[in-house]
Amino acid sequence: MVTLEAIRAARERIRAGIYESPCAYSETLSQLAGNRLWLKLENLQMTGSFKERGALNRILTLTPEEAARGVIAASAGNHAQAVSYHATNHGIRAQICMPVNTPLNKVTQTKNYGAEVVLVGESYDEAYQEACRRQVEYGFTFLHAFNDEAVIAGQGTIGLEILEQTPDLEAVVAPVGGGGLLGGIACAVKELRPSVRVIGVQTERVPSMVEALKNHAPVTVAAASTIAEGIAVRRAGELTLPLIEMYVDDIVTVSEEEIANAILLLLEREKTLAEGAGATATAALLQHKTGLLAQRVVSIVCGGNIDVTVLSRIIERGLVKDGRLVRLHVYITDRPGGLKGLVEIVADKRGNIVDLKHERAYFDVHLGETVVDITIETRGPDHIAEIEEALERAHYVVHRVH
Repeated sequence: MVTLEAIRAARERIRAGIYESPCAYSETLSQLAGNRLWLKLENLQMTGSFKERGALNRILTLTPEEAARGVIAASAGNHAQAVSYHATNHGIRAQICMPVNTPLNKVTQTKNYGAEVVLVGESYDEAYQEACRRQVEYGFTFLHAFNDEAVIAGQGTIGLEILEQTPDLEAVVAPVGGGGLLGGIACAVKELRPSVRVIGVQTERVPSMVEALKNHAPVTVAAASTIAEGIAVRRAGELTLPLIEMYVDDIVTVSEEEIANAILLLLEREKTLAEGAGATATAALLQHKTGLLAQRVVSIVCGGNIDVTVLSRIIERGLVKDGRLVRLHVYITDRPGGLKGLVEIVADKRGNIVDLKHERAYFDVHLGETVVDITIETRGPDHIAEIEEALERAHYVVHRVH
């Protein structure tokens, strides 16, 4: 099992190649979460996630023979980039097997850092199987994303840092997939400060660690799509589970909507870009799922490699949820000038029209009528109600699209 001594050794080993990320206090999120909340910003690492720590520690422990054979890994993105970057920097050939649905930005960056990318399978598990096959066929050295003692020890260096950065720390909340990050941090923190609570957060769509704890053994859960693809690991690690059982106080789950809301809040309020996996810990705190109250808490923002198309959808959904974007169906007379009155009312109420189109064949439209499908930027729910009331006073039939 990974020890505190191994984590301390890993810290000295990787110190020159890893950024000691800041642990920033957030007044805004503290108020929302009901705790004094610090954010450990691992999204600021060179490749955008904490994975660099474990990857570099493993690479630096390779024997000359292992390094000469080259390395191979399976990853949905962040481990891939970390291995690619640090292997290339140390003159080691790297090949990465990634699922075919991996976000394009992660595939591109992995290639840019120098590794050969093999897109295979619909899930991490299928990519992992192909990586294992290639390891045997070509003689590569396998670098596991989480089920490796050197990798776990590397991730555990975060625990050492946050204890130094927040001396009066009372709790740590971290994402969990396979368990390398949470297990490493928990080992470091609990060995040095047993009173500090350590809580893991997993997406409710792929709760592999939750199920592993129930069964006291790794369990393969069903595959599912999630915006937290970085922790969508279907089976907990054999090496990480004992660490979780020994050191972690609790594991909770969060929904897709809760993760998306946390991404948006981190971006808008903290100017911090987090990917789905990176926002899960903060999501659990904002939704008051951890049982923590009025405590000094560090939330691990473990990565920031989010696909821009996913981010745009999250922003749009967030604006709708906050009442800052609304879509209306408004029935008007289908004649020249029929649209003018509608547009004038919206303009008079200071709404900003961002999209507009006519529908003449749908929504039970009568001949001589048309439905205007209109999307409006607003100041919030009260502003939406003001616009709807003005339209109804002008005898327009208005339906809000939900």
